[in-house]
Amino acid sequence: MSKSIVCSCEDVTVDDVRHALSRGYSDIESVKRYTGFGTGICQGKSCQSAVAALLAKEGPLKSPGILPFTPRPPLYPTEMSLFASVPVDESQPPVGGVPQELGTFPTALRPTTELPQKAKVVIIGGGVMGLALAYNLSLRGETDVVVLERGYLCAGASGRNGGGVRMQWGTASNIELAKRSIDLMKQFARDLGINVWLRQGGYLFLTRTEAVAKRLERNVALHNKHGVPTRIITPGAAREIVPGLTLKGIVSASYNPEDGVIFPWAFLWGYAQRCLKKGIRVETFTNVTGFDISDGQVRKVKTDRGDIACEQVVLAAGAWSPEIAQLAGVKLPNEPHRHEILSTEPLKPFLGPLVSVLDSGLYFSQSMRGEIVGGMGDPKEPAGLNMGSTLRFVARFSQALLEQLPQVGHVKVLRQWAGCYDVTPDNNPVLGRTPGLDNLLQMSGFVGHGFMMAPAVAERMAAWMTKDEGDELFQRFNLRRFTSGRLEREDMIIG
Repeated sequence: MSKSIVCSCEDVTVDDVRHALSRGYSDIESVKRYTGFGTGICQGKSCQSAVAALLAKEGPLKSPGILPFTPRPPLYPTEMSLFASVPVDESQPPVGGVPQELGTFPTALRPTTELPQKAKVVIIGGGVMGLALAYNLSLRGETDVVVLERGYLCAGASGRNGGGVRMQWGTASNIELAKRSIDLMKQFARDLGINVWLRQGGYLFLTRTEAVAKRLERNVALHNKHGVPTRIITPGAAREIVPGLTLKGIVSASYNPEDGVIFPWAFLWGYAQRCLKKGIRVETFTNVTGFDISDGQVRKVKTDRGDIACEQVVLAAGAWSPEIAQLAGVKLPNEPHRHEILSTEPLKPFLGPLVSVLDSGLYFSQSMRGEIVGGMGDPKEPAGLNMGSTLRFVARFSQALLEQLPQVGHVKVLRQWAGCYDVTPDNNPVLGRTPGLDNLLQMSGFVGHGFMMAPAVAERMAAWMTKDEGDELFQRFNLRRFTSGRLEREDMIIG
């Protein structure tokens, strides 16, 4: 056993990298997520070359395996108070970001093995939604399934979120889905053999205006009706839950102690690894390029590695779903919107719940390693597949966070990144059959909450697909509702 250290910040050894390789993580981004190298105080400056050399020597891809490596600004750890001093013009939309392009992966990373010529089910999208569906299909005896992922596992929104899971929603459907999902997360380690570190420290929602406070009060009544123990509390009671909050401008709050946070990457890996054990093909770095369609049916899925004949296709590609749907002549109402997030240096644990200011979209929690992890929506963010990081975001976030928690002004921001929300007009998903293409099934449009809804949605969709029985979920949220005007809006969206 080698004790040689390749990442001194995170105590990652040569053997840790070799273990990642043995588990199939052969590109540098996947190894970074699996081992934690490059996520410490130096952000890969001292370890990137060592890991790249090891992959070039021992990895199955040899030298191409060192790509891609995603830079995470800021260049050097910087105190949050300094970012908070940066002026922001709220009248102007954000532009650009670093890095500018994350959507193209080197062709050298494409697997050299052949795709199967046919499969009963092809799932487009190897995020948590697609992999959870594949896993649930296997529980029902259906393993003739191929999952296609355009990048590495965790490249999309499933690997770029803050890990929050909550039952506090504004519609009965989402409340019930979230309740079931959290129940499944509790038994995830037992059922799938990997710990996702579910920590039920609660969600503490804060409001700044009477209008939002009334909406929150209405939603809390709905939570209670569905057995969720959310309660309206005073700002003073909120400070007892999180000592140190200034609660400046806060008029009301709600708290559910059964909400929480999980570790996103392990959640995705757990589904992927169990799918592989069941004989399901999970094909990374594989791009869908089109479809063969005849008589109102998708006959083949075309990729840059060959075509797959199929009986059913599931579109679960998140913010990329509209692009792929267009290849089949289908227009989805979804729009991708960038949402940025950051992580600080680790601190001694002090923060129990995830805290969110509903009016602004600010949210923050503390990870298992002690980092403050948080984000904040930007009302000026234009639609588009943009995953670049901006100074504007870190400045806005720092200003909003320090208003409520000024004692963390000295804490340094280590890295920031972005992912895309898959936004629909009513903030609810697109599920079920596609009008005119009966065997193209929709599973997208979850805005920022697909990650936490995946276990329950995938469970129900697998049952619906294999039993051919009705389920109101796939009628309520089908694509036809946007033309009929039968919309039910979700109003508890944050981030």
